[in-house]
Amino acid sequence: MYDFAYHKPTSVADAVKILSADPDARPISGGQTLLPALKHRLNKPTAVVDLSGIAELKGIRRDGDKLIIGALAKHHEVAENAEVKAAIPALAQMAGTIGDTQVRNRGTIGGSVSNNDPAADYPAAVLGLGATVVTDKRRIAADDFFQGMFTTALEPGELLVAIEFPIPEKAGYAKMRNPASRYVMAGAFVAKTKSGVRVAINGAGPCVFRQADMEKALTANWSPDAVAGIQQSADGLNGDIHGSAEYRAHLVTVMAKRALANAG
Repeated sequence: MYDFAYHKPTSVADAVKILSADPDARPISGGQTLLPALKHRLNKPTAVVDLSGIAELKGIRRDGDKLIIGALAKHHEVAENAEVKAAIPALAQMAGTIGDTQVRNRGTIGGSVSNNDPAADYPAAVLGLGATVVTDKRRIAADDFFQGMFTTALEPGELLVAIEFPIPEKAGYAKMRNPASRYVMAGAFVAKTKSGVRVAINGAGPCVFRQADMEKALTANWSPDAVAGIQQSADGLNGDIHGSAEYRAHLVTVMAKRALANAG
């Protein structure tokens, strides 16, 4: 690692003050992405701002027809929380399949969504449910938040505080995992919400995206059969030693069918 200053603020205001004053400072929550980057000298921050002591970033609660999850909620907390299991079972199920036991006990939902790794799980739930990302400055709709590989609408110094998930009528998630890394090769989150059907695809492309053809088909017929004949274009999808773009395109349909079966 390179040398850096270490800060542990106890409020969002203090954390934002430090981050805003130093564009090369980096926030850290669970550290599942930043710590490996530091160890391999892929990132050289002047300061690391530890968010773990900020109580206002923690907690999970239901508020009417919304589920509000604090940015510091760990994956295992989302997976085991009774409110999440009752309101959005698919989200709890998703959280319980992220990485391994060690990752689930350290990684946080806010860190995952802010990082926007193409192969991360939570972005599919955020986009698939039409959630709202709440920061210290504003509220950002899921459709406007994810902008590209490791790129979001967050501005320098802006901090993700919580995510508000509207509670759907039905929702399901399925993914194909790389057996070594456990990262998603292709996944699908499907949801029937008050505002319509949404289908979000993760892992297959450089950034999570909505599958419009599947959404249209499922609006008319909510069943795995409705998407069975829809072929995802391989153009622009990821391709590597683990799977070609064409293979990932095929997986999109397979995972969507499984997600619908999980949703019921």
